[in-house]
Amino acid sequence: MSLDFSRLLKREFNIGKKDQQIRLGVGVGLMILASIMESGLLMLAGLVVATMALLKWCPAYSLLGRSTVGPEDKPPVV
Repeated sequence: MSLDFSRLLKREFNIGKKDQQIRLGVGVGLMILASIMESGLLMLAGLVVATMALLKWCPAYSLLGRSTVGPEDKPPVV
């Protein structure tokens, strides 16, 4: 497995519907937990995870050349 930095610079959609729902749930959950625990770092982590879910793009997936987008997933309207 090699790291492909050129794919990282292109912002291709690489998060499928199920992956997006899981990431959004985890992100919101982290933000709720952060507000209870009053943790800024946890809030930032939740915000990053939720933002990646909404953008349908993960830089780590791009770097590794991975994608969870299936044929049933429609590309988002930009």
